[in-house]
Amino acid sequence: MSKESLTREFTSYGVVKLRDHLGQIQRCAKMLSEVQLWYRANEKSNSVANLLLHLTGNVRQWIIGGIAGRPVDRARQAEFDARGGQTRDELLGPLEEVINEACAVVRTLSEQDLAKEYEIQAYTISGIAAVMHVVEHFAFHTGQIITTTKWLLNVDLSLYDEQGHRRDGRTEEVP
Repeated sequence: MSKESLTREFTSYGVVKLRDHLGQIQRCAKMLSEVQLWYRANEKSNSVANLLLHLTGNVRQWIIGGIAGRPVDRARQAEFDARGGQTRDELLGPLEEVINEACAVVRTLSEQDLAKEYEIQAYTISGIAAVMHVVEHFAFHTGQIITTTKWLLNVDLSLYDEQGHRRDGRTEEVP
């Protein structure tokens, strides 16, 4: 496989995974009431709403600010400190926007962009590591949102059937 095709496979797959996880998050958030979105099991736990704020801030800081070099103003601790005040649409809208913007950035990354070092959140990190971080971080919190939704609603949210095939008919293959 050439370096160019490997770069395209990596960036395309990152975009596919971010969009897939966003779909899961949207599905869960739309099932929860406004009260459930802000529910915390205890003070050491985050609500789904806090995780939506956090994911929006993280993707904006790492991809839009870090890799694309656009100005970003983020109050990270405020993402966790919030205890209400925003509706589902006010939480999902910015997350959807930042994912669309981040996916557009990731799609355009070259081999040189992925190898380049960036200063992000007090870290010196390569572009490939930054993209990996964002996809991995997004997946981790998506799992928390799914688990919280299952606990609150007692619903099966599996995307896969007993044979491991997607229930929504989509494939995992990169476009």
